[in-house]
Amino acid sequence: MDFQINEFTGFKAGIVALLGRPNVGKSSLVNRILGVRVNIVSNKPQTTRDNLLAIYNGPDLQVVFRDMPGVHIPRHELGQHLVRTARRGLEEIDLVCYMVEAGKRKLNDDDLLSCDILEEAGVPFILVVNKIDTSKEPEIQEIESAKELYCQNLNPIGTLAVSAKTGRNVDFLLDMIKTVIPEGYPYYPDDIIVDSSERFLASEFIREKIFQLTGMEIPHCTAVKVDEYKSPDEYPERKDLYIRATIFVERDSQKKIIIGKGGSMIKRIGSLARTEIEKFTGHKVYLDLWIKVRKNWRRSPVEVRRMGYR
Repeated sequence: MDFQINEFTGFKAGIVALLGRPNVGKSSLVNRILGVRVNIVSNKPQTTRDNLLAIYNGPDLQVVFRDMPGVHIPRHELGQHLVRTARRGLEEIDLVCYMVEAGKRKLNDDDLLSCDILEEAGVPFILVVNKIDTSKEPEIQEIESAKELYCQNLNPIGTLAVSAKTGRNVDFLLDMIKTVIPEGYPYYPDDIIVDSSERFLASEFIREKIFQLTGMEIPHCTAVKVDEYKSPDEYPERKDLYIRATIFVERDSQKKIIIGKGGSMIKRIGSLARTEIEKFTGHKVYLDLWIKVRKNWRRSPVEVRRMGYR
């Protein structure tokens, strides 16, 4: 008996990387497209530290978004890791969404590094002008200004102004992506929206709350490792999800700030992170947080790897 393979006629599937300097709204855009929060966000730069995969599924479309760390001039080993991670994120992809910020009229060193990385990759890209909701200029003017500023040596296959915050023109961006990526089989089943373990996402939600609740150098000096993760899915005898995690900082003074007066800050971080984890996993969560000092860990290749940034 002869068997025939059914082709996905007209089905599009591709990998799309999000590139740009810190704080241009890459993670916010992914969360907006998926309609659910899978990537952590804050108003501080360098929130994302890994190439995170998030999967959008449409009726005849699957887009695997690769949300990469913001590109910036590295000042320590962790910074160098983030730039290397961004460069690797442009390997074996179909398209780049190069995200810039509306209203920006001058390139800094981080912007120039992003352009260099994009030029080296030689991948087709769409210039995405984000935060259009904050601009006083018409969209067409913002687009022309961004093309003139960012594309002196680069040729985008398309340009679009969007707002990750309000969702403006995000549907049009998906339409543009669909015209570029190839026909093929989906990479993931349609019930998967993120290619990361719950354990990893738990650590990210904890780190997000540190970014949101603390200031100055504290967020950038912290790392979070989940030491124990026991879910009712794996341990049927459990009624709740037990997570024990360690927050690493670089100095004793930072540890005191994370703890807060009478433990107020660590309690607040834990409470908000627990709420996010419960929303994502559907389980009641018991979150056990510890704080340790690992002096100057961001400057040590060994310590950076130990924190999970490989």
